[in-house]
Amino acid sequence: MEQKKNDWDNMKITTMDDETIRLREEISMQYRALKEIKDMAATYGYNISKPATNGKEAVQWTYFGYLAAIKENNGAAMSLGRVDAFFDIYFERDLKNKTLTEEEIQEIIDQFVIKLRAARHLRTPEYDELFSGDPTWVTCSLGGVTTEGKSMVNKTSYRIVHTLENLESAPEPNMTILWAEKLPLSWKKYCSKISIATDSIQYENDDVMRPSMGDDYAIACCVSAMRVGKDMQFFGARCNLAKTLLYSINGGIDEVKRQLVIPGFEKMTDEVLDYEKVKKSYFKMMHEVARIYSDAMNIIHYMHDKYAYEAGQMALHDTYVNRLMAYGVAGFSVAVDSLSAIKYAKVKPIRDEEGIAIDFEIEGDYPKYGNDDDRVDEIGKEILDQFYKELSSHQCYRNAKPTLSVLTITSNVVYGANTGATPDGRKAGIPFAPGANPMHGRDQNGAIASLNSVAKLDWANCCRDGISNTFSIIPNALGQTEDERIENLVNLMDGYFSQGAHHLNVNVLNRDTLIDAMNNPDKYPLLTIRVSGYAVRFNKLTKKQQQEVISRTFHEKF
Repeated sequence: MEQKKNDWDNMKITTMDDETIRLREEISMQYRALKEIKDMAATYGYNISKPATNGKEAVQWTYFGYLAAIKENNGAAMSLGRVDAFFDIYFERDLKNKTLTEEEIQEIIDQFVIKLRAARHLRTPEYDELFSGDPTWVTCSLGGVTTEGKSMVNKTSYRIVHTLENLESAPEPNMTILWAEKLPLSWKKYCSKISIATDSIQYENDDVMRPSMGDDYAIACCVSAMRVGKDMQFFGARCNLAKTLLYSINGGIDEVKRQLVIPGFEKMTDEVLDYEKVKKSYFKMMHEVARIYSDAMNIIHYMHDKYAYEAGQMALHDTYVNRLMAYGVAGFSVAVDSLSAIKYAKVKPIRDEEGIAIDFEIEGDYPKYGNDDDRVDEIGKEILDQFYKELSSHQCYRNAKPTLSVLTITSNVVYGANTGATPDGRKAGIPFAPGANPMHGRDQNGAIASLNSVAKLDWANCCRDGISNTFSIIPNALGQTEDERIENLVNLMDGYFSQGAHHLNVNVLNRDTLIDAMNNPDKYPLLTIRVSGYAVRFNKLTKKQQQEVISRTFHEKF
């Protein structure tokens, strides 16, 4: 509170322009929010205006901050951050002073995680369609190394992951391991062991993020890196790259609603689609779609700040915070394969009486994304580079810096349901692949080839908000024994991340297990799987979501 008051008192004001007035109002709201958090804690008998004196208080104080964030706006995605090192300092002192035993410390962490798992917020049916499975995104970042190359893994890192053994598998908190080449092998093996047993962990490449983010950053929401207390994110919906391609073919007309969405484009009338012609029209259409998307995001976040400013969360950030505009895309692999089909095969549109392409006939084969084939993988890189270039040309609300993610969460089902047939051979209404994943079943050259394709996408210069890859492999493909599976998973991730890949969700299970769980949910009350950016209880997904997960590629070989 004192720091916020100092920021208020020491503002350098030359004129009372819009930004200055707004900032003064926000600091005032943040100051009031801190007092309300203090008052809330006092009702539980705690004075959080004083520093924590032991490990239990450190955990309790942290929980009050999280509780305030979710209570203020009934919000999800109030990420936990990187708390293990903070807690560990207190716990090591408690152990030294013999005021806590190791068993008591683990009990505190277990109870903390139980509280995080118990958090819920109200949702509309429309919200659940997009973000299925009741996620809260209490993202907890663990691991990584310092800028000097020293491991940041500590005893509390282990204690937090160990809750998945003590309390059994669960989606929350959304455990995110910051993977680095120099991490201790024992930590890599332990995380891999728990990953194989629970399907509850995701991994992100610390070696890729650290050069620009430093070592005091954490993952927010699903896969987004932000410097703790210094960055915040304006999050928004996805842009449908597959539908954008259809707009360019159908003269800006929505193929489902039959409405003119983007004027100024002519329907393509060619019997066989020409690659260069389609690509030119597609990139021009991206220009128009990016403008609409940018305007929509600016309006959304202007109104959010006006009517639902999150003072409690922002009070825990620096006053002069760096803002990021988190754009995203859906239908990535569909758009990539569609352009590849047009380029390398013969694609003939099947048009209705209005000249709208309602389906496509493909003659010949074409290289498919997810098989480590540069012919198609380069198309994917070009699409993302172009769309990010278009987004970056627009002014963002409050001078936020544009970022881009290839991440759908579970909305790939809804986006697919509202998109017509595409030139890659996908039929109307079929779900997209999640995030940056290859389309279901098209990555046929094994696990490593699939991972290699995704690893080629550029995080540093294009997709700074994240590149999500949800990976499923059957246990026997990893090895015949537990030790073999652990070792092979460690080697798989070391190889994947050494190429500059950003993110990996790991699922180690058989498709038959999911089919049985869909038909007999009572047999699998705790079955947890990673989707795109978070984990869910499988039986909390809708039937359509479950079917989509089951239809994904389950790799049976490296």
